[in-house]
Amino acid sequence: MHAIQLSQFGGPEVLEVIETPMPVPAPGQVLVRLSISGVNFAETLMRENRYAFTPPLPCVLGSEAVGTIYDAAGCEGWSVGQKVAVPLFAIGQYFGGYAEYVAVDVAGLVAIPDTVSDEAACALQVQGLSALALTRHVDVKGKIVLVNAAAGGVGTLLIQLLKLAGASKVIAASSSDEKRALTLSLGADVAVDYTVEKWLDDVLAASNGAGPDVIFESAGGSITSDSLKVLGQNGAMVIFGALNIQSFQLGVPELLQLIFKNQSIRGFAVAPMLTPEVLRADLAHLFQLVADGTLDVHIGGRYPLSEIVEAHRALGSRKTMGKIVLQMNV
Repeated sequence: MHAIQLSQFGGPEVLEVIETPMPVPAPGQVLVRLSISGVNFAETLMRENRYAFTPPLPCVLGSEAVGTIYDAAGCEGWSVGQKVAVPLFAIGQYFGGYAEYVAVDVAGLVAIPDTVSDEAACALQVQGLSALALTRHVDVKGKIVLVNAAAGGVGTLLIQLLKLAGASKVIAASSSDEKRALTLSLGADVAVDYTVEKWLDDVLAASNGAGPDVIFESAGGSITSDSLKVLGQNGAMVIFGALNIQSFQLGVPELLQLIFKNQSIRGFAVAPMLTPEVLRADLAHLFQLVADGTLDVHIGGRYPLSEIVEAHRALGSRKTMGKIVLQMNV
């Protein structure tokens, strides 16, 4: 089979297509022939050895996929040809998705209804499950919420799920006119440009001068520290993703602000929350929202497996919108 191997850390060009033996499923595993694999920003950081952990070399990146069961011998309840989501990250397996086949524990499989496309089912794994869990991580009902990196894979889903969860106003922050237009089309009430100097003034204006009640921050760099400056009284800033940890620091002024404004900073990672029961229930819920037209999954780029370098290059440029996917059958 074909797979994408990372043998050394570096730019997108270090990723190479290789031929490797098809995996052999162990007891309690099925073999899945993949149709779609997700490409995540975290994987660009892994490729550069800038992620929270160092990947073992050589390895095949990819922590989420969709496909059909190819071999289910000995696994009751699963059948050959069945369409399944393969959220590898949810069972602590952050590798193997950039390939034509993967062997996976049945505890990490979720059946996909025919009414949901393979691309949407892929996007609803890392990004969809994260967005849904974020709406529960802090109370958002009736709150003014700022979403940074709002045109990305998580952001485009989070905007919609926040409105469903009862947020009174969603402020979407992103870096281009095209991205801001997308966020407004998905239900954001206000879109601001966080690349301009006055962006914090725009956020304050959109939040009636008081600042957002909740900020979901994954953009990193100066955006993280700047966002904290406009957090409202009794507000909460939720930090997720791997970019925030690169340079963000809390000093005495920030701590004084947190104390005297009764604010909090919360971390967030979805994988530790996903028991097999929660995983299946939450994905089923997201699948239903897509099937009935309530949730729009925006696919921002499709690349054949052979064009993984271009996919990583596009994602690393931070100019993409929505979900980037690899197509295995082209």
